[in-house]
Order: sequence, then structure tokens, then C-alpha cells
Amino acid sequence: MRLLVVEDEPTLRGQLVQALQGAGHTVEQAGDGREAHYLGEVEDFDAVVLDLGLPQIDGLSVLRRWRAAGRGMPVLVLTARGSWQEKVEGMDAGADDYLAKPFHMQELLARLRALLRRSTEHASSEWRCGSIWLDTRAARVLVDGQPLVLTSHEFKLLSLLMQRKGQVLSRTELSEHIYPQDEDRDSNTIEVFVARLRKKLPEGSIETVRGLGYRLVEPAAGGA
Repeated sequence: MRLLVVEDEPTLRGQLVQALQGAGHTVEQAGDGREAHYLGEVEDFDAVVLDLGLPQIDGLSVLRRWRAAGRGMPVLVLTARGSWQEKVEGMDAGADDYLAKPFHMQELLARLRALLRRSTEHASSEWRCGSIWLDTRAARVLVDGQPLVLTSHEFKLLSLLMQRKGQVLSRTELSEHIYPQDEDRDSNTIEVFVARLRKKLPEGSIETVRGLGYRLVEPAAGGA
């Protein structure tokens, strides 16, 4: 899963990022409300850990702006211990859960797992793009109704491209999705996986956007 951690205290932010990466997630981070608002607007995240006491733009305002813009990712807010007013305001602003500081990291991870589980239960496990059909739960891919054999890395790559069909994904984003815990990941290997996928998918399914990355599209009739 791809998560966003928003916390202005550097030590705690580092601990959160380390714990979430250790749990197998891809993690982005922000140290103030302005950066958090921007990332939440332009990037897709499966969930957000959001501190309310942020510089520049406070956490409640960030959350309200996200919700007003139609951003529906689950948000776990961090509040000051005993501040029932913050809890109420956070839930009213669109938070899905809250956790008071100081907290045990295992509790935070458990609450995030619950949020992610609830959100994925309502999300489809099947995606389509033209003649391509992918089921994440069954780990199956069909093209024109025929099974497609993919390696695990090819499947992960195609899954993300299918999930964000039509959007340009950088090599770094794709690499982080395939190797979430590998700090020495090489984004150049994405070119190899993309080349392999192109040979297996209908012609024109994966477009190269020069200088930016790749996107999955429905190819024109007869290929492109």
C-alpha cells in the first residue's frame, strides 16, 4: 500500500516512516500542512496518517480541503492526549479514525490495517483496460479471455498501471511499488519489465511519455 505520513516533528515522523516501511508499505512524508495538502491533491494514497498540529496550514484545514476536493482516502488523525474537542473536530472534518499522542506504534499499525481492510473491502479487485482483465485477489490476468502468464514483478507492475489507468507513472513510482523495502532499488530495471509486458499485451497498451514515465491506455482498434 502507498501511504502518506504528515507530521512536523522530525523524530516521530522518521519513526512512523520506518515502522510503515517495515510493514511493507511505500511511504511518502510531509512536514507541514502546505506540502501535505499538495501531495494529497496530486498523488494517490491508500491511507494517510495526519497530525493536526502542523505549521503553515493546520491539519484540520488540510483534511477539510481534501474532502472538499473529493479526496476520499482513509485518514487516521493524530491528536493531543485528552483533547476531545480535536477528536470531534477531526471526525467532523472527515477523519476515519484518531489516535491520541503518545501512542504505541503497534496500535497505530493495527488501526491502519483496519482502515485499509475496510477501504479495500469496498473497492473492486478487478480492473479492465480494453481487452485486458486483471483480478488482484485471484492474481489472474486475461487478454481477450485467454490467460496471460506473468512473473510476480510483471504482475505487480501491471496491477499498478491498471489501477491508475490513463495516469502517467514515473519509473521511480513503479520501482517503489515493486521493491517497497529495497533501498538499493534501480528504477532502470522498470524499462526491462515494461518491455516484457509490451510483448505480452495488445500493441499500444503501454505508452511512453518522454521524460515522465509510462501510462496504460486502451489501444486504438487494430493496435497502435
